[in-house]
Amino acid sequence: MVARAERLCRDRDLQFTRLRRDVLETVAAQTRPMGAYDIAERLSAQGRRVAAVSVYRALDFLGEHGLVHRIASRNAFVSCGHEHGESAKLVFLICRTCGAIDETTAPAVETALDRTLVQAGFKPSGRILEVEGECGACQERTAA
Repeated sequence: MVARAERLCRDRDLQFTRLRRDVLETVAAQTRPMGAYDIAERLSAQGRRVAAVSVYRALDFLGEHGLVHRIASRNAFVSCGHEHGESAKLVFLICRTCGAIDETTAPAVETALDRTLVQAGFKPSGRILEVEGECGACQERTAA
């Protein structure tokens, strides 16, 4: 994850600051989404004071470059290890039982949604698709 971020920043002539690295490492180490205040608290516990506003700035940078995604329904962030384009239309699968989040694409859903938006004469400024339910692992545990 960090190596990908370093490469991306080097290729685009961007600064990958210590705080950006620390925020990315903290989010990537989790299996569940993290909010900015949780990240700030975790980083501050390591001996230096980190303000939530600084974490938000780092998250904005990381999000702009596809290294983290914001989960709107949780107001929290997950790391992204996938190499997809910035225009990729993602669907986030959120498990209500364990809190895990997976990302995928759903071209058929996107095509249908695009048609619906055109028919409605609606031009979206952004699109975040989140689907809540139960992941396969939790379903297996429940069935056992």
